[in-house]
Amino acid sequence: MKKLLVANRGEIAVRITRTAHEMGISVVAVVSESDKESYAAELADEVIVIGPAPAGLSYLNHDAVLKAAADSGADAVHPGYGFLSENAEFARKVIDKGLIWVGPSPESIELMGNKARARAAAIDARVPTLRGTEGALRDGDDIEAIAAEIGYPLVVKASAGGGGRGIRLVAHPADLVSTVAIAQAEALAAFNSSDVYFELFVTKARHVEVQVFGDGETYVHMGDRDCSMQRRQQKVLEEAPAPGLPDHVRQRMRDSAVELARQTAYVGAGTVEFLYNPETEEVSFIEMNTRLQVEHPITEAITGIDLVREQLRIASGERLGYTQKDITFTGHALEFRINAEDPSNNFMPSPGVISSLRLPGGPGVRADFGFIAGNVVAPFYDSLLGKIIVWAPTREHAILRAERVLDEVRIEGIKTTAGLLRTLVSLADFRHVTHHTTYIESVPHLLEVSV
Repeated sequence: MKKLLVANRGEIAVRITRTAHEMGISVVAVVSESDKESYAAELADEVIVIGPAPAGLSYLNHDAVLKAAADSGADAVHPGYGFLSENAEFARKVIDKGLIWVGPSPESIELMGNKARARAAAIDARVPTLRGTEGALRDGDDIEAIAAEIGYPLVVKASAGGGGRGIRLVAHPADLVSTVAIAQAEALAAFNSSDVYFELFVTKARHVEVQVFGDGETYVHMGDRDCSMQRRQQKVLEEAPAPGLPDHVRQRMRDSAVELARQTAYVGAGTVEFLYNPETEEVSFIEMNTRLQVEHPITEAITGIDLVREQLRIASGERLGYTQKDITFTGHALEFRINAEDPSNNFMPSPGVISSLRLPGGPGVRADFGFIAGNVVAPFYDSLLGKIIVWAPTREHAILRAERVLDEVRIEGIKTTAGLLRTLVSLADFRHVTHHTTYIESVPHLLEVSV
């Protein structure tokens, strides 16, 4: 691999570029018209404009991205996360052009991209799952009888869903038929598939995930992460390792995640996500993400392993070169997603010019940002500005360090979620690990905080 095209933008494009440069690989940045002056473009060795601002005409345009790869002489494509990262059709096109695809096979993407099929694969691999349908609902199914057997509350999920989208809660039998119809319509509009399935809903669950890696022969996990602090199924902050898990629960999750990767002959970086019920100590499979996760830096912090470097190595045909016993875990890490949003105004996006930007520093502190002072935050894309990662020898120390770090953040010209994050990390419920995936919605006054 000599020249890598990064088919993404913002902080993840910056993140990938940095590791590629450390490996002696030159980087081609593909950008929309609105991102020509972006930080990612500034750091790249070559910049190609592939279309106007709307993502559908630029970052999601297969032909434009592939033409940029051909014109630049790139020999590899890294999709980052979001956009085309879990698009099997695009992955196949990249491979058909004779380029290196930095990710799992198109077949793995297709399998795990269909949540109903992924659930069935998890069952086959003996991964613990919630009660639910083994596949998508079919025409003629008695959905009321199926739902009654599963129990309420339950969720209707889009088979092709992801990123917290395509999920509808059904608390009462009377709401089932109408909710299924709405969920099918939403799934068709968002994912071009109306397939949905049922799954039991766990009240006050925690969201825990396991980072896995495979090279076709060797399969390992790189620990677990807790992503329970969410707003409407969107992660707000994460930590590694997941706190407060009984040892047998943690080991079961890690072992079953590796087994799922092995059973599906998975290659590259993947994340197996679970729901954990603290009351019953039950753990259940949610889905597998076939890409690099936003929260990958906290795994890097506790393992000392550069996951992007590993992706590039494996995509180039190298072997892992280590086994599970070679991976050690040290300390505790927290990650805070800084978004250009106003928490006090229903998280409305806050586009505009960043007039000033002051990021924190000190021991155990890392800031992965896709913006610098003077950059424009465009209204066309995801609102993530960047991430602040804090590591310390213990969780208690990491929380104290995080409070100091978040106090140092100064971003002017736009609204951000930094103030809300500062509040969340100081909460007794967070410190005592009694929060859950719907915690923010259950404490409305938290949203009065903004910066």
